[in-house]
Amino acid sequence: MISGQDDISSLPSLANKEIQALEAAGITTVADLLDHFPKRYEDRRQFDRFPSQPTAKPVCLTGGVIDSGTKGFGKTRFYEAVVMDGDGGVFGSGKITCRWFNMPFMSKVIATGQQVIAYGKVKESAGRLIIDHPEIEVIREDDDDTETIHLNRIVPVYRNISGINQRRLRETIHGLLNATDPTSLTFPYPVSDRPRAADLLETHFPTDADSGKTARRRFALEAFFTLQLNVVWQRNRQRAHDGRVLGKKTTLLKAFYHSLPFDLTGAQKRSIREIIADMREPRPMNRLLQGDVGSGKTFVAMAAMLLAIDSGTDAALMAPTQILAEQHFLTFRKWLAPLGVNLVLRTASKREESIAEHGPTIFIGTHALLYDPDLFTDLGMVVIDEQHKFGVVQRATLIRQGSLPDVLVMTATPIPRTLTMTIYGDLDVSLLDEKPAGRGKIVTAVRKKPKQRDITDFVKAQLAEGRQAYLVYPLVEESGSVKADSATEAFPKWQKRLGANHVGLIHGKLRPEEKENVMEDFRTGKLKALVATTVIEVGVDVPNANILILHNAERFGLAQTHQLRGRIGRGEHKSYCILLTDSKLPEAIEKLSVLEKTSDGFEIAEADLALRGPGDILGTAQSGLSDLRFADFITDTELIREARALADRVFDEDPELSGSHSDLSLLITENKSPHHTD
Repeated sequence: MISGQDDISSLPSLANKEIQALEAAGITTVADLLDHFPKRYEDRRQFDRFPSQPTAKPVCLTGGVIDSGTKGFGKTRFYEAVVMDGDGGVFGSGKITCRWFNMPFMSKVIATGQQVIAYGKVKESAGRLIIDHPEIEVIREDDDDTETIHLNRIVPVYRNISGINQRRLRETIHGLLNATDPTSLTFPYPVSDRPRAADLLETHFPTDADSGKTARRRFALEAFFTLQLNVVWQRNRQRAHDGRVLGKKTTLLKAFYHSLPFDLTGAQKRSIREIIADMREPRPMNRLLQGDVGSGKTFVAMAAMLLAIDSGTDAALMAPTQILAEQHFLTFRKWLAPLGVNLVLRTASKREESIAEHGPTIFIGTHALLYDPDLFTDLGMVVIDEQHKFGVVQRATLIRQGSLPDVLVMTATPIPRTLTMTIYGDLDVSLLDEKPAGRGKIVTAVRKKPKQRDITDFVKAQLAEGRQAYLVYPLVEESGSVKADSATEAFPKWQKRLGANHVGLIHGKLRPEEKENVMEDFRTGKLKALVATTVIEVGVDVPNANILILHNAERFGLAQTHQLRGRIGRGEHKSYCILLTDSKLPEAIEKLSVLEKTSDGFEIAEADLALRGPGDILGTAQSGLSDLRFADFITDTELIREARALADRVFDEDPELSGSHSDLSLLITENKSPHHTD
């Protein structure tokens, strides 16, 4: 029999081209190929009906190609195939046009007269129903065999591997599952009592939906166990480091408390106490400060940095954008300069200092903090704001500029509990679950195709009362390929409606100094309304602004919209978040209604996670997310906890993975933590 450890190059059933294609995809052994799990399944026992209108979700159709050929001219050339339902009485009747742009080789794949299976979202264009770039598979005559693995069953569909098509990949995996010695298909830790080889077969070729999901859950547990193993390994290593004891002296912190004209929330005080306890431990702090928009993370960061200054070390805060860094600098200068604290701003285009005397300094900046090796005297505290917007290397570079500094990472993006356990399991977590007193109520409403005059009248009425407004658009400039409004196109229209001198424009393509000038005019009230893109998503703090009108709101993610909503409601006035949409898709309206129903960022984050998956929410820079094969299980809290419990048990029994669990050391990926580096 074949062994799971055999090289795929030794398999006589594979051609050289196929071996090269698999190796280019990182698949070198039989076990690697059998671990190439399906990305989805198609129930080819019963196909979808041919739709009569656009669809929000992909459909799986089968029919005959009645026309095909290359269309268009020059750069707009494309290949299309018209697929017609051949069983109108059973599946409904209709035609779907499949199109492929910049893929001339499709003329050799799809031809008139073939029977095909097509998968994709249906849209309407020029009166026709279209699927652009569908996944497609040609049905061969021999597929009528009742034993076929391609029809009349739940069929696996795999991630594309250039050079080997779906049919061939499916056939190869099916053959290997039956020819490979089951005892060679092992995982270095027994996460289940069921035979692994049997679960492999059921995962690739499920008997039914339930049994397939049960088998997939086993391999999801293996994947998350591997993640948790790395998380606990990193956490144990961090705790083993000798660090400095900071935070014993609290003179500046007490002065800061007494200078505030308001009281901190209970959650802020609790978080500061947790940070103080960490800083006083003789090991580096690694803490996540997680809080919804407007929960007061900045003041907690100030307190932590003051403790470092009082201990005689520098502190640094790195923000992802110049606007946010400058906003932080202004806030810190307002509250800390009167205490005699040295402050320095460093961005790519701006340097500013507020120095009372030589000595420990708080540095605030963007990536520019990474490129001045002589900036810090003794960096004892690192704060990273909106940390998921930075890459692993950038965070590590700043941390390395100190000598095992205490690290506080902050995020205003509420993260579901399962993601926190998976991605931030090596960090201690402080949660800000209260909002400061004196914040006005935010009313959120979805409006479908409203009249522009009604919108303008509402904005004018609020501005007449002295308030300010954000008018947010999904695009900077008009796009031929995307049907959505743009900020630059809307700007002169709003100037005409509200007065040219009262409206500003801000987007990511402006030069940094232009953006700062516009923001300063908006902060001071010189501008009453700001036409903007998502560049205002984080850090912009104008308490007098109480209106956010989001155009084409269906084009924004749930969590992103919640972030944008956090720009209002920061003062005492009642605020209004109006979500405008022209979408007819039920899913889009359902998504927006979540924001109408709740202002709880964590509830919204759970819904966003279910809709988009973890990679889109946190970005591919997050360790372990870009290649997470079982993202559909990331909301399974029980599974994540089970994986963590197994990892904890392993390290309780074998802390160095050098004894009974030495095989598991092969699963440890060194120096990949997004938060800490040696």
